Amino acid sequence: MNQDRRGGGNRTAIELNVEYKRLNTFFADYTRNISKGGTFIRTDRPLDVATEFVFALTIRGLAEPLRLHGRVKWIVATGDATPDSPAGMGIEFMYKNDEERRATESIVEQLMEEELGSGLTARLLGRKEE
Repeated sequence: MNQDRRGGGNRTAIELNVEYKRLNTFFADYTRNISKGGTFIRTDRPLDVATEFVFALTIRGLAEPLRLHGRVKWIVATGDATPDSPAGMGIEFMYKNDEERRATESIVEQLMEEELGSGLTARLLGRKEE
C-alpha cells in the first residue's frame, strides 16, 4: 500500500470491526492495519479527504468499543483499487489531549503484542525487548 501517504508508526495486520456514521446512515466496515497514529478502513464508500468523524473499534477483550476521533487523510476510490491497494480511507487519529493519546497508543501496542508477540512488537515500535 502506498507507503508515502502514511504518517509515522508501524502498522500491523489485525482485523477489527469499525462502525461510523455518514450523514444519517451507519456503516460497519473493518480495518486490518492500525498504528499508534491511525488506521486504514477498508470500504467501498470512503468519506471525503479532510472529513472529521467519530468511529468505534470493536476490540476483543474490551467491554465497550473504543471510540476515536479521526480525520480522513487519503482515500483509494473503488475504481482505483487493486488487490495490493484495496478501496478505503487512511485515517489519522485525533486526540483531545495527551492522556487520550497515551491510552489509545497503549491499546494499539497491546493488540500488536497479542497478535505478533513481544519480540516483533518491540522491533516494530523501535524499542528494546523487555
